[in-house]
Amino acid sequence: MDQELYSKERSASLDLLLRFQRLLVSKLYPADCVGQVPNTYSPDLLGVGSLLKKYTALLCTHISDILPVATSIACTSHRHFAEVSFVVDGDLTGILLPELVVSIVLLLSKNAGLMQEAGAIPLLAGLLEHLDRFNHLAPGKERDDNEDLAWPGIMGSFFTGQSCRNNEEVTLIRKADLENHNKDGGFWTVIDGKVYDIKDFQTQSLTGSSIL
Repeated sequence: MDQELYSKERSASLDLLLRFQRLLVSKLYPADCVGQVPNTYSPDLLGVGSLLKKYTALLCTHISDILPVATSIACTSHRHFAEVSFVVDGDLTGILLPELVVSIVLLLSKNAGLMQEAGAIPLLAGLLEHLDRFNHLAPGKERDDNEDLAWPGIMGSFFTGQSCRNNEEVTLIRKADLENHNKDGGFWTVIDGKVYDIKDFQTQSLTGSSIL
């Protein structure tokens, strides 16, 4: 509803597609069905899943045609990138695709079996290369990437080209190793069975070490 102002600027056909997309997602969203056998789906539900796959295929085909052209124009200059981004943002790519991806992730978390039966997810993978090429033209991309990699919990050595063999050498950290490391001034913590080094985050945190 917050986007109602923008929806008035969209074409009627684009609004219709958005409503159709939301209708498909709502039909696939699992309801509390008492007595339903797990991993069994009604023909109607499988039909909606098949329709979602066809819809996703058509949408991906359109975006795969649009993005290479957008990228070729946007690479001319930062001004061209800004203009092309504005156009893409008002096209199917900017309106339908983001909501579709979020919706499919939600459906996948609620009913992975049904989404696997539908087969819509692999179709989206074909867009990754096109999206990546376009996004790499964005001004300030290097700065944003560096900021993302600076977040705690992401191991720098993973991104610096070191071989996987070096990463595999430390496959298990014992409790005693963790305790000794923290006694020496380190700050390792365990979340879901994985060890994270949050020493750098400790110096930036306003909450204090006790909460961490």
